[in-house]
Amino acid sequence: EKTWNVPQAEREAWTRHWISVGFEALEKTFADNPSTGGFCEGDTPTLADCCLIPQVYNAIRFGVDLKPYPTVRRIYEGCMALPEFEAARPENQPDAPASSN
Repeated sequence: EKTWNVPQAEREAWTRHWISVGFEALEKTFADNPSTGGFCEGDTPTLADCCLIPQVYNAIRFGVDLKPYPTVRRIYEGCMALPEFEAARPENQPDAPASSN
């Protein structure tokens, strides 16, 4: 807050807004692309999925409602069902801060 002189709640609202704008564009891109399958491009994970997953992770972290983005949500869930993606979650990294739960 001191650096940007913007309250935390406003920064989070700004973040949610721009994540949503990006997901709207992605959802349209996926709908218009006949190659979209279980993953961003077909039925096996690609670099595109590796780029999408952190964006969805942050969307969840900032409380973005994913219901308007069914394809983004489906791809995220498909990726997270794979052990490689689960192992790559930030909280599963050796240097992750201890959970407060």
